[in-house]
Amino acid sequence: MKLKRLSGIVLLINLFVLIACKNPQQPNETVLPAAYTQTPALKNITNKIIGSPENARNYYERGLLLHSIKQDSLALMDFNQAVKYDSTKAEYYSAIGELLFEHKDLNGSLLWIKKAIELNPNDMKAHLKIAKMFVYLEDYPNAFKEINKVLREDAMSPEAYFLKGMIYKNIADSSNKAMSSFMTAVQIMPEYKDALMQIGLLYDKRNDSTALIYYQNAFNADTTDVTPIYARGMYYQNKNNMERAKAEYKKCITYQKDFVNAYYNMGYLLLQQDSFSLAHNQFEKVTQLEPKNAKAFYNKGLCNELQGKTVEAITDYTKAEALDNNYQEAKAGLIRLNK
Repeated sequence: MKLKRLSGIVLLINLFVLIACKNPQQPNETVLPAAYTQTPALKNITNKIIGSPENARNYYERGLLLHSIKQDSLALMDFNQAVKYDSTKAEYYSAIGELLFEHKDLNGSLLWIKKAIELNPNDMKAHLKIAKMFVYLEDYPNAFKEINKVLREDAMSPEAYFLKGMIYKNIADSSNKAMSSFMTAVQIMPEYKDALMQIGLLYDKRNDSTALIYYQNAFNADTTDVTPIYARGMYYQNKNNMERAKAEYKKCITYQKDFVNAYYNMGYLLLQQDSFSLAHNQFEKVTQLEPKNAKAFYNKGLCNELQGKTVEAITDYTKAEALDNNYQEAKAGLIRLNK
């Protein structure tokens, strides 16, 4: 299957070059990116690099730390520096491959991960990364080949079972196999968030309230990600249990103030309950967080119209139509109010 190179990585590389020009990593460099000292761990490893600028391992470890705080351009620089000073370590190549994969540069990712495997054919992490890429490309036969290589070496690899589950999930009439694979991953690693989430989604699809337990467990495994709580809200919303759904959406917002979907769904439920003013406030919050969200402007306009605020409603409908010229409901609202 032909690989796709998407535009996101172009921006990453451009920034890479820009930073490299402005901040060459020399031992006497005094102007450093702020991210290099953002945490005590980063400050410590940066000082080590300044003291020993040709130590490849230090660049690799700082790259991992930078990636953990979403400073991927700087992380890519450090991974490349690690390869420059020691081209024999498979994990350095693999780290670049994984980072490129996350930014949808599939061509580049595959090249670096293959190099990692050439250096160390027993690098099971690299095989898993290639398997993940094949799953993304829906090349399931090749994905299975890589997964099976890993399982022959390590029958207790939770990620291998997780990837098998993702394949089975996308194959018709294989949901039971998917559930079994995800369950195995969780048995090996009880706090495997992604596997817990997938189990919840499968139970949800079966209209089984056990989904709620797995969503909660997924959240407990990583409280920085409120997606599982949002999924609990959607479960209740689909059951028309509006109050329980709103409680979950409020919990989302408590943990993450800018979680747009929770505000939007809260507004939708309040609108259904004829709480037009409260619903308006929720949609207003969405438009503040996402100024190009046409649906939020439309629903804000609808709340205004239902409260008799014609001028405000026309403004919102006009904005929604400007953002989406094919928004028929917004056009209908303007026709209705301009009569």
